[in-house]
Amino acid sequence: MRAKLGIAPIAWWNDDLPELSDDVSLEECLRQAREAGFTGMETGRRFPMDAAVLEPILRQHGMSVCGGWFSGRLLVGDIDEEKDRIAAQMQLFKATDAPCIAYGETGRTIQGDRETPLAMRPRLDEDQIKAYGRKLTTFGEWCADQGMPLSYHHHMAAPIESEQDVDLLMKHSGAALPLLYDAGHMAFAGGDVLRVIDKHHARISHVHTKDIRQAVVDGLDRNRESFLDSVVKGAFTVPGDGSLNFEAIVERLASHGYEGWFVVEAEQDPIKSPPLEMAKIGHKELLRVMAAAGYTVES
Repeated sequence: MRAKLGIAPIAWWNDDLPELSDDVSLEECLRQAREAGFTGMETGRRFPMDAAVLEPILRQHGMSVCGGWFSGRLLVGDIDEEKDRIAAQMQLFKATDAPCIAYGETGRTIQGDRETPLAMRPRLDEDQIKAYGRKLTTFGEWCADQGMPLSYHHHMAAPIESEQDVDLLMKHSGAALPLLYDAGHMAFAGGDVLRVIDKHHARISHVHTKDIRQAVVDGLDRNRESFLDSVVKGAFTVPGDGSLNFEAIVERLASHGYEGWFVVEAEQDPIKSPPLEMAKIGHKELLRVMAAAGYTVES
């Protein structure tokens, strides 16, 4: 089985918390990620949206686009509006041969609101998830027809956060809506990270290897503290520096035949957790667990 290792630029520049951002250019970010051993990077705010500008920069550093976040609003908007909103990103991703667009729901979410506590995140009942799933499936079918599939990112402080939320969304959506499996977000939400893989492996098309610091997560007051508060406190980190057993997680994915990208995505304070240093820790741990699971990592 083959795997590719990527990383997200959120360790260098945090789009929701500018104070947690290194003052580095896109070129320096790519250089550091490649030095750490990664071959792909997800997009972020300092990426140009013109492939003619971006591709020479990627080639210079031996990197590729391995996905990237799209702030979807299908929960509150309509499909035609989303087609217009995603068009530029889709064009860029097709031109750069990216594997997918990570759809993250931002309609009614509180993930970017530092004033709203975790306990106040939006919740959908099964009928609402059923309607949402139909909408997402239709949009996913259109995206796939355009040549760029989606991968749905379950996320803390969002409508699809918990293991039960994911179960219901997968139940009430079609194969045109693959799942982006994020170990850190699922663990933070209290889900069973291995059971989710067992139940939904057939839909998993992209993997985020986000780790958590369990003591930080356990110490949060979810009635008072927000998702962004948890980030500032250091809830997330890279594999090899946190509490999750990535050897077991990767082995479970391998047992179900998953091949593709494993992306480190760990928003942290770059002063407390220097991005290059953390990227090297994450890459080293992923190489170890990939070897144990029988993957060949493309370099």
